[in-house]
Amino acid sequence: MKQQMQDGPVPLDVESYPVAPGGLDLEQVHIYVRHGERTPVRVRMSNPPASIPADWQMCNTAKSFHETVAGQSPTIDDGLWYRKLSRTGMEEQLRDYGELTDIGKKSTYSFGTALRSLYIEISPLKARDERLTYFRSTNIARTIESLQHIVHGVYPPSSCAPGIIPSIIIRNGIDENLVSNTLACKRLALLELQFAEAAVAVWNSRLEPLDKKVSRYLGGRPLRLDGTPRASGILDTVRSAAAHGFRVPPEFMDDNVIGVIEAAVTAEWFDIKSEDGRRLGMGRLLADASEKMQRKIQLDSKDPTKLLVHTTHDSTLAALLCTFDVFDDKWPPFTSSVTFELFRKRIPASQQTNIPGLRALSSFWRPRDEHYVRMRYKNKNMVLPMCAEEGKHLPGSPEFCTLEAFRQRVGELTPKDWTGECFPRT
Repeated sequence: MKQQMQDGPVPLDVESYPVAPGGLDLEQVHIYVRHGERTPVRVRMSNPPASIPADWQMCNTAKSFHETVAGQSPTIDDGLWYRKLSRTGMEEQLRDYGELTDIGKKSTYSFGTALRSLYIEISPLKARDERLTYFRSTNIARTIESLQHIVHGVYPPSSCAPGIIPSIIIRNGIDENLVSNTLACKRLALLELQFAEAAVAVWNSRLEPLDKKVSRYLGGRPLRLDGTPRASGILDTVRSAAAHGFRVPPEFMDDNVIGVIEAAVTAEWFDIKSEDGRRLGMGRLLADASEKMQRKIQLDSKDPTKLLVHTTHDSTLAALLCTFDVFDDKWPPFTSSVTFELFRKRIPASQQTNIPGLRALSSFWRPRDEHYVRMRYKNKNMVLPMCAEEGKHLPGSPEFCTLEAFRQRVGELTPKDWTGECFPRT
């Protein structure tokens, strides 16, 4: 019996958000969200019998959406929204390859409004308050656009003081750590190539039985991880088309088919279980988050940053999940997110152990609160294996990892000399 492929976004579930146990105060939230729905990164399966359109005219509602959401603020540059392409001598307003569509704009804006409902007690954004939030994107048009729409959901124009424009941060290519930076790290590139080759050796033979079902949609060619087109490209086109309501060949709506393709592709792209791969891929990003958490704890109200939103890609979400051994082996949907929430448990002074005479030296003694980190994905709490032992999580709530255990693992994953470690080994 055929089942329908689940390919849509996973909206933040505000109503069912699990409130933390009593005594825990939310101090800071780090969010890594995949961009919204986009066009495929190249044309595939456009010929009959698949007939998935080569050109996606997905800007039909762009003008009205631009006016109602983005047009009220000077943060949006129209040049990011439209591109003129020439097709057979005629100019049409089309989405270029890999670009955010109207549906992607709406889903990322909705993501922003959900963040607003979950995490922000809104008051008008004043000039002195901009440090409450931190917005950062990879230097790719679809993630920048996605973040612009998220920002408008978090801070609609009615909640911003005139002239206040929240900043969006983009790093240069060498310093970029929102992705596994294979361009700047040759050793990581070699490792990922090795992982991909290992996946080919395992999965191509498992894909072969699908040829009789799907090859006719691929110009008679076999479906392989290293084929033409690649299995990852087929999955990208099918998922993107289905998310936008285009007809997809029924074979690709069968979980017995698409499930095997997805398992093969996720193994090729995301199955990075070596410590070196994790360190070089996500170590710097996690170190950034850990340091910001520690800064928040040390400075308290002197560091007002509470909500940090990063727009990135499916590969980042999968890599974060793999790094903490909680990946579900499913391709991260559009607008899905990984969240790290920092909580504080205030310990009354009367319950804290005091070294005799130390409290009298008020300049040295400080009350010690407890801090916990909760990781979430697809509206679910992630129970991290690294925090399973007694003493490494909040008693009775294993999803709340102690900050010490979290920082210890991040420390193990942080390269001491990333540039040096990135040189290929002979």
